[in-house]
Amino acid sequence: MNKSFFWALLLIFCMIITSSCDRGDRREERKTAKPASAAEESKPAPDIVLTPLEGKDVRISELKGDVLLLNFWATWCPPCREEVPSLARLDRKMSGKKFRMLAASIDEGGKSAIEAFFKSTGNSLPAYTVSQEKAADIYGITGVPETFIIDRNGIIVKKVIGPIEWDDQEVIAFIENLMK
Repeated sequence: MNKSFFWALLLIFCMIITSSCDRGDRREERKTAKPASAAEESKPAPDIVLTPLEGKDVRISELKGDVLLLNFWATWCPPCREEVPSLARLDRKMSGKKFRMLAASIDEGGKSAIEAFFKSTGNSLPAYTVSQEKAADIYGITGVPETFIIDRNGIIVKKVIGPIEWDDQEVIAFIENLMK
């Protein structure tokens, strides 16, 4: 399958799925809020501070040199819950490489909600917390999951709206190509 065709189909599929994770109580608020400075492909990744479940905060700008997968998600989001196992498999496959996964949860329950989710599912990710407002203001997310693949120079090379199978061979090849 042609890579461009694959990504185009994936984008269409993700756009359809994304609406299922938009929290209805936030829709009206978003309509009246000031426009977000949305992150765009081929542009530098906006700097954002993420709080890990353990340890000190991480700034995107300090992670140049590695390919980053910045995934905004939530434990209450069914498509997010579906993609967590493939994200975990991808993270294991990329272990020891110039790759870093940043699973940024927008859960209001923070650390305890994430830990309870991981305990109940048996999955685990390099998880961080960030407020939904900060993610929307800085990255322009409108729902979850939304993922940004950032190259070693800090440039967004792909924005994926909605869930995908992150350990698919074409996705892995795409990420590995960025590490060269």
